[in-house]
Amino acid sequence: MRQLLSSLSVINDYYGNENSNCTSAQAKRFTQDHEWIELSDDGTIGTIGISKYAANALGDVVFVELPTPDLEVNAGDSIGAVESVKSASDIMTPVSGTVIEGNGVLEEKPGTINQGPEGEGWIAKIKVKDPKEVEALMDVEVYDKFTQEAES
Repeated sequence: MRQLLSSLSVINDYYGNENSNCTSAQAKRFTQDHEWIELSDDGTIGTIGISKYAANALGDVVFVELPTPDLEVNAGDSIGAVESVKSASDIMTPVSGTVIEGNGVLEEKPGTINQGPEGEGWIAKIKVKDPKEVEALMDVEVYDKFTQEAES
């Protein structure tokens, strides 16, 4: 996904900051491949998706391959894929754990990712094996700077 995103010109003003509406006690964290994770209040369950930046770069999403429940994964493993009118891209899990569920809404309405990639367009929920893996990811301020530098 990184190659696709660095080859596309994305207007940073579109990125915005959906993260300010975060209802969880723990804020979203981001990967360099533009996936995000947000932990539940107790830190055991992570919701995973792609960033607004990534959704914009992909264009109109037409198909989402969701992970299967009970799939055990390590950080960096592919847990699904997103296909758009521009390209297809694997979705990588930012942390190790066990997939609990995929967002079934995306099977019927894959465009939900474009409408709310950091909200209703989440891709999977995972039981997190090691919460310290989340701490190693970028917070929103560092991620914003990372995306701005990628556009330069």
